[in-house]
Amino acid sequence: MKHHPQGPSLARRSLLLAGLGASLLPLAARANAYPSRPITLVVPFPAGGSVDLIGRLYADALGKALGTSVIIENRDGAGGAIGSKRVARATPDGYTLVASSQSSHLANPLMRGDIGYDPIKDFISISQLSRTPNVLVTNAAVPARNFAEFVALLKARPDELHYATAGIGSMGQLNAELFKNTLQLQAVHVPYRGGAPLINALLSDQAQFSLDNLAPFLPHIQVGKMRALAVAAPKRLDSLPDVPTFEELGYPVLNSMSWIGLAAPAGTPPDIVQKLLAAVRAAAKDDGMPQSLEKAGALPPEEQTPQQFTAMMSERLALYKDLIDRAGIRPE
Repeated sequence: MKHHPQGPSLARRSLLLAGLGASLLPLAARANAYPSRPITLVVPFPAGGSVDLIGRLYADALGKALGTSVIIENRDGAGGAIGSKRVARATPDGYTLVASSQSSHLANPLMRGDIGYDPIKDFISISQLSRTPNVLVTNAAVPARNFAEFVALLKARPDELHYATAGIGSMGQLNAELFKNTLQLQAVHVPYRGGAPLINALLSDQAQFSLDNLAPFLPHIQVGKMRALAVAAPKRLDSLPDVPTFEELGYPVLNSMSWIGLAAPAGTPPDIVQKLLAAVRAAAKDDGMPQSLEKAGALPPEEQTPQQFTAMMSERLALYKDLIDRAGIRPE
Protein backbone atom coordinates (compact mmCIF):
# COMPACT_ATOMS: atom_id res chain seq x y z
CA MET A 1 0.00 0.00 0.00
CA LYS A 2 1.34 3.42 -1.05
CA HIS A 3 2.06 6.02 1.55
CA HIS A 4 0.59 9.46 0.71
CA PRO A 5 2.33 12.43 2.33
CA GLN A 6 -0.12 14.42 4.36
CA GLY A 7 -0.12 18.09 5.36
CA PRO A 8 0.02 19.33 8.93
CA SER A 9 -2.28 17.61 11.33
CA LEU A 10 -5.47 19.29 12.41
CA ALA A 11 -3.84 20.14 15.70
CA ARG A 12 -0.84 21.66 13.96
CA ARG A 13 -3.02 23.68 11.59
CA SER A 14 -4.91 25.02 14.58
CA LEU A 15 -1.66 26.08 16.20
CA LEU A 16 -0.53 27.81 12.99
CA LEU A 17 -3.80 29.71 12.68
CA ALA A 18 -3.68 30.69 16.30
CA GLY A 19 -0.14 31.99 15.86
CA LEU A 20 -1.15 33.97 12.78
CA GLY A 21 -4.05 35.53 14.63
CA ALA A 22 -1.82 36.43 17.53
CA SER A 23 0.68 38.09 15.19
CA LEU A 24 -2.10 40.26 13.68
CA LEU A 25 -3.52 41.33 17.00
CA PRO A 26 -0.79 43.83 17.87
CA LEU A 27 -1.34 45.64 14.53
CA ALA A 28 -5.05 45.99 15.14
CA ALA A 29 -4.45 46.93 18.74
CA ARG A 30 -1.99 49.64 17.70
CA ALA A 31 -4.45 51.09 15.19
CA ASN A 32 -7.28 51.08 17.70
CA ALA A 33 -5.14 52.39 20.54
CA TYR A 34 -3.85 55.51 18.74
CA PRO A 35 -2.46 57.53 20.33
CA SER A 36 -0.50 55.40 22.74
CA ARG A 37 2.34 57.88 23.32
CA PRO A 38 2.90 61.67 23.16
CA ILE A 39 2.41 63.50 19.86
CA THR A 40 4.90 66.08 18.58
CA LEU A 41 3.44 69.19 16.97
CA VAL A 42 6.17 70.92 14.99
CA VAL A 43 5.81 74.70 14.75
CA PRO A 44 8.04 75.77 11.84
CA PHE A 45 8.46 79.30 13.18
CA PRO A 46 10.04 80.84 16.30
CA ALA A 47 8.32 80.88 19.67
CA GLY A 48 6.09 83.90 20.20
CA GLY A 49 4.79 84.28 16.65
CA SER A 50 1.21 83.80 15.54
CA VAL A 51 1.65 80.17 14.41
CA ASP A 52 3.38 79.31 17.69
CA LEU A 53 0.66 81.03 19.70
CA ILE A 54 -2.16 79.12 17.98
CA GLY A 55 -0.22 75.86 18.20
CA ARG A 56 0.23 76.29 21.95
CA LEU A 57 -3.44 77.22 22.40
CA TYR A 58 -4.40 73.92 20.80
CA ALA A 59 -1.75 71.66 22.35
CA ASP A 60 -3.53 71.13 25.66
CA ALA A 61 -7.00 70.93 24.13
CA LEU A 62 -5.87 68.38 21.53
CA GLY A 63 -4.12 66.37 24.21
CA LYS A 64 -7.30 66.37 26.26
CA ALA A 65 -9.38 65.22 23.28
CA LEU A 66 -6.90 62.49 22.34
CA GLY A 67 -5.97 61.34 25.83
CA THR A 68 -2.24 62.02 25.50
CA SER A 69 0.31 64.83 25.61
CA VAL A 70 0.91 67.11 22.62
CA ILE A 71 4.43 68.51 22.74
CA ILE A 72 5.35 71.69 20.83
CA GLU A 73 8.66 71.59 18.95
CA ASN A 74 9.78 74.89 17.42
CA ARG A 75 11.85 74.08 14.33
CA ASP A 76 12.13 77.45 12.60
CA GLY A 77 14.12 78.66 9.63
CA ALA A 78 13.83 79.26 5.88
CA GLY A 79 10.34 80.74 6.13
CA GLY A 80 8.88 77.63 7.70
CA ALA A 81 10.61 75.20 5.32
CA ILE A 82 12.90 73.47 7.83
CA GLY A 83 10.17 72.38 10.23
CA SER A 84 7.71 71.55 7.47
CA LYS A 85 10.26 69.40 5.66
CA ARG A 86 10.97 67.51 8.88
CA VAL A 87 7.31 66.54 9.12
CA ALA A 88 6.99 65.74 5.41
CA ARG A 89 9.77 63.16 5.87
CA ALA A 90 8.56 61.80 9.21
CA THR A 91 7.01 58.36 9.68
CA PRO A 92 3.31 58.72 8.74
CA ASP A 93 1.97 57.29 11.99
CA GLY A 94 0.20 60.31 13.46
CA TYR A 95 2.88 61.07 16.04
CA THR A 96 4.62 63.90 14.15
CA LEU A 97 2.40 66.73 12.93
CA VAL A 98 2.97 70.29 11.74
CA ALA A 99 1.18 73.58 12.34
CA SER A 100 0.79 74.67 8.74
CA SER A 101 0.13 78.20 7.53
CA GLN A 102 -0.15 80.28 4.39
CA SER A 103 3.48 81.27 4.86
CA SER A 104 4.87 77.73 5.01
CA HIS A 105 2.36 76.02 2.69
CA LEU A 106 1.53 78.72 0.14
CA ALA A 107 3.94 81.66 -0.07
CA ASN A 108 7.15 79.74 0.64
CA PRO A 109 6.57 76.91 -1.87
CA LEU A 110 5.59 79.42 -4.55
CA MET A 111 8.56 81.71 -3.96
CA ARG A 112 11.30 79.12 -3.40
CA GLY A 113 11.67 76.04 -5.56
CA ASP A 114 14.14 74.15 -3.37
CA ILE A 115 12.36 73.85 -0.03
CA GLY A 116 12.23 70.04 -0.06
CA TYR A 117 8.47 69.44 0.11
CA ASP A 118 5.28 69.83 -1.87
CA PRO A 119 2.51 71.40 0.24
CA ILE A 120 -0.17 69.23 -1.39
CA LYS A 121 1.53 65.92 -2.26
CA ASP A 122 3.66 65.54 0.87
CA PHE A 123 0.98 66.26 3.49
CA ILE A 124 -2.53 65.42 4.53
CA SER A 125 -4.05 68.75 5.53
CA ILE A 126 -6.33 67.63 8.34
CA SER A 127 -8.08 70.80 9.47
CA GLN A 128 -7.81 74.49 10.07
CA LEU A 129 -6.98 75.46 13.64
CA SER A 130 -7.90 79.11 13.23
CA ARG A 131 -8.67 81.79 10.69
CA THR A 132 -7.13 85.25 10.86
CA PRO A 133 -8.84 88.33 9.42
CA ASN A 134 -6.73 90.56 7.23
CA VAL A 135 -7.09 94.34 7.23
CA LEU A 136 -6.37 97.10 4.76
CA VAL A 137 -4.82 99.73 7.02
CA THR A 138 -3.31 103.19 6.52
CA ASN A 139 -1.49 105.44 8.90
CA ALA A 140 -3.32 108.45 10.32
CA ALA A 141 -1.51 110.86 7.99
CA VAL A 142 -3.15 109.45 4.85
CA PRO A 143 -5.95 111.85 3.78
CA ALA A 144 -8.55 109.15 3.10
CA ARG A 145 -11.31 108.33 5.55
CA ASN A 146 -12.77 105.24 3.88
CA PHE A 147 -12.12 102.61 1.23
CA ALA A 148 -13.55 104.59 -1.69
CA GLU A 149 -11.54 107.69 -0.83
CA PHE A 150 -8.35 105.62 -0.52
CA VAL A 151 -8.85 103.96 -3.91
CA ALA A 152 -9.44 107.41 -5.44
CA LEU A 153 -6.25 108.67 -3.78
CA LEU A 154 -4.19 105.81 -5.19
CA LYS A 155 -5.60 106.42 -8.67
CA ALA A 156 -4.85 110.12 -8.42
CA ARG A 157 -1.30 109.54 -7.19
CA PRO A 158 0.02 106.41 -8.94
CA ASP A 159 3.32 105.07 -7.58
CA GLU A 160 3.47 107.81 -4.93
CA LEU A 161 2.17 105.80 -1.99
CA HIS A 162 4.19 102.98 -0.44
CA TYR A 163 2.90 99.76 1.06
CA ALA A 164 4.82 97.92 3.77
CA THR A 165 5.20 94.15 4.11
CA ALA A 166 7.18 91.72 6.25
CA GLY A 167 9.36 90.77 3.28
CA ILE A 168 9.54 89.91 -0.41
CA GLY A 169 7.16 87.07 -1.19
CA SER A 170 5.38 87.37 2.15
CA MET A 171 1.63 86.96 2.34
CA GLY A 172 1.41 90.69 2.99
CA GLN A 173 2.96 91.37 -0.40
CA LEU A 174 0.74 88.82 -2.13
CA ASN A 175 -2.35 90.32 -0.46
CA ALA A 176 -1.38 93.85 -1.49
CA GLU A 177 -0.53 92.80 -5.05
CA LEU A 178 -3.91 91.08 -5.34
CA PHE A 179 -5.56 94.30 -4.09
CA LYS A 180 -3.63 96.39 -6.63
CA ASN A 181 -4.32 93.98 -9.46
CA THR A 182 -8.04 93.65 -8.71
CA LEU A 183 -8.60 97.42 -8.65
CA GLN A 184 -5.93 98.30 -11.25
CA LEU A 185 -3.90 100.44 -8.85
CA GLN A 186 -0.24 101.36 -8.62
CA ALA A 187 1.85 101.65 -5.44
CA VAL A 188 5.45 101.00 -4.39
CA HIS A 189 6.39 97.91 -2.37
CA VAL A 190 8.68 98.46 0.63
CA PRO A 191 9.69 95.13 2.21
CA TYR A 192 10.83 95.01 5.84
CA ARG A 193 12.33 92.15 7.82
CA GLY A 194 9.42 91.17 9.98
CA GLY A 195 6.30 92.60 11.55
CA ALA A 196 7.82 95.03 14.05
CA PRO A 197 9.74 97.09 11.44
CA LEU A 198 6.60 97.09 9.28
CA ILE A 199 4.54 98.62 12.10
CA ASN A 200 7.22 101.23 12.79
CA ALA A 201 7.33 102.15 9.09
CA LEU A 202 3.62 102.85 9.06
CA LEU A 203 3.68 104.81 12.29
CA SER A 204 6.56 106.98 11.04
CA ASP A 205 4.97 107.48 7.58
CA GLN A 206 7.85 105.76 5.78
CA ALA A 207 5.05 103.66 4.28
CA GLN A 208 1.40 104.61 3.98
CA PHE A 209 -0.55 101.35 3.97
CA SER A 210 -0.49 97.59 4.39
CA LEU A 211 -2.80 94.60 3.89
CA ASP A 212 -1.99 91.86 6.35
CA ASN A 213 -3.12 90.06 9.51
CA LEU A 214 -5.21 92.27 11.77
CA ALA A 215 -3.76 91.36 15.18
CA PRO A 216 -0.58 93.51 15.19
CA PHE A 217 -2.40 96.54 13.75
CA LEU A 218 -5.46 96.45 16.02
CA PRO A 219 -3.95 98.26 19.08
CA HIS A 220 -2.79 101.11 16.83
CA ILE A 221 -6.18 101.29 15.09
CA GLN A 222 -7.96 101.46 18.44
CA VAL A 223 -5.93 104.49 19.58
CA GLY A 224 -6.27 106.32 16.27
CA LYS A 225 -2.69 105.99 15.00
CA MET A 226 -3.85 103.81 12.08
CA ARG A 227 -7.10 103.64 10.13
CA ALA A 228 -8.80 100.40 9.07
CA LEU A 229 -10.56 100.71 5.70
CA ALA A 230 -11.67 97.12 4.99
CA VAL A 231 -11.37 93.66 6.52
CA ALA A 232 -11.21 90.18 5.03
CA ALA A 233 -13.66 88.29 7.24
CA PRO A 234 -16.99 86.46 6.92
CA LYS A 235 -18.79 89.40 8.56
CA ARG A 236 -17.93 92.69 10.27
CA LEU A 237 -15.74 92.19 13.31
CA ASP A 238 -16.91 93.03 16.82
CA SER A 239 -13.60 94.83 17.35
CA LEU A 240 -14.16 96.99 14.23
CA PRO A 241 -17.93 97.22 13.79
CA ASP A 242 -17.77 100.26 11.47
CA VAL A 243 -15.29 98.70 9.04
CA PRO A 244 -16.85 96.90 6.03
CA THR A 245 -15.68 93.56 4.68
CA PHE A 246 -14.22 93.33 1.19
CA GLU A 247 -17.26 91.23 0.32
CA GLU A 248 -19.55 94.12 1.27
CA LEU A 249 -17.49 96.44 -0.87
CA GLY A 250 -17.91 94.17 -3.89
CA TYR A 251 -14.51 92.44 -3.93
CA PRO A 252 -15.02 88.84 -2.76
CA VAL A 253 -11.65 87.75 -4.16
CA LEU A 254 -10.02 89.97 -1.49
CA ASN A 255 -12.14 88.54 1.32
CA SER A 256 -10.01 85.43 1.95
CA MET A 257 -8.67 85.13 5.47
CA SER A 258 -5.32 83.74 6.51
CA TRP A 259 -5.34 80.37 8.26
CA ILE A 260 -3.26 78.17 10.52
CA GLY A 261 -3.86 74.45 10.16
CA LEU A 262 -2.86 70.98 11.24
CA ALA A 263 -1.15 68.64 8.77
CA ALA A 264 0.31 65.14 8.87
CA PRO A 265 2.77 63.39 6.54
CA ALA A 266 1.26 61.89 3.39
CA GLY A 267 0.44 58.24 3.93
CA THR A 268 -0.95 58.69 7.45
CA PRO A 269 -3.70 56.04 7.87
CA PRO A 270 -7.26 57.32 7.30
CA ASP A 271 -8.48 56.17 10.72
CA ILE A 272 -5.76 58.23 12.42
CA VAL A 273 -6.59 61.25 10.24
CA GLN A 274 -10.24 60.95 11.29
CA LYS A 275 -9.27 60.76 14.97
CA LEU A 276 -7.17 63.89 14.60
CA LEU A 277 -9.96 65.69 12.74
CA ALA A 278 -12.45 64.81 15.48
CA ALA A 279 -9.94 66.00 18.11
CA VAL A 280 -9.49 69.38 16.38
CA ARG A 281 -13.24 69.89 16.21
CA ALA A 282 -13.58 69.03 19.90
CA ALA A 283 -10.63 71.28 20.81
CA ALA A 284 -12.08 74.21 18.84
CA LYS A 285 -15.17 74.05 21.05
CA ASP A 286 -13.28 73.37 24.27
CA ASP A 287 -13.97 75.65 27.23
CA GLY A 288 -12.48 79.05 26.55
CA MET A 289 -11.00 78.26 23.12
CA PRO A 290 -13.18 80.72 21.12
CA GLN A 291 -12.32 83.47 23.62
CA SER A 292 -8.62 82.58 23.52
CA LEU A 293 -8.63 82.70 19.72
CA GLU A 294 -10.34 86.09 19.80
CA LYS A 295 -7.66 87.47 22.15
CA ALA A 296 -5.07 86.23 19.64
CA GLY A 297 -6.82 88.15 16.84
CA ALA A 298 -8.19 84.97 15.29
CA LEU A 299 -11.52 83.29 14.61
CA PRO A 300 -12.49 79.63 15.12
CA PRO A 301 -11.73 77.30 12.20
CA GLU A 302 -14.17 76.67 9.40
CA GLU A 303 -15.32 73.05 9.61
CA GLN A 304 -13.90 71.45 6.49
CA THR A 305 -13.02 67.90 5.58
CA PRO A 306 -9.36 67.25 4.72
CA GLN A 307 -10.42 67.06 1.08
CA GLN A 308 -12.10 70.48 1.27
CA PHE A 309 -9.12 71.99 3.06
CA THR A 310 -6.76 70.63 0.40
CA ALA A 311 -9.00 71.90 -2.42
CA MET A 312 -9.00 75.38 -0.87
CA MET A 313 -5.20 75.32 -0.64
CA SER A 314 -4.89 74.20 -4.27
CA GLU A 315 -7.14 77.04 -5.42
CA ARG A 316 -5.09 79.61 -3.53
CA LEU A 317 -1.81 78.18 -4.81
CA ALA A 318 -3.08 78.61 -8.38
CA LEU A 319 -4.36 82.15 -7.67
CA TYR A 320 -1.12 83.34 -6.08
CA LYS A 321 1.12 81.59 -8.62
CA ASP A 322 -0.61 83.49 -11.40
CA LEU A 323 -0.28 86.71 -9.40
CA ILE A 324 3.45 86.14 -8.73
CA ASP A 325 4.12 85.42 -12.40
CA ARG A 326 2.24 88.50 -13.63
CA ALA A 327 3.76 90.80 -11.01
CA GLY A 328 7.25 89.41 -11.60
CA ILE A 329 7.84 88.81 -7.86
CA ARG A 330 11.15 87.10 -7.22
CA PRO A 331 12.78 85.95 -3.96
CA GLU A 332 15.62 87.97 -2.49
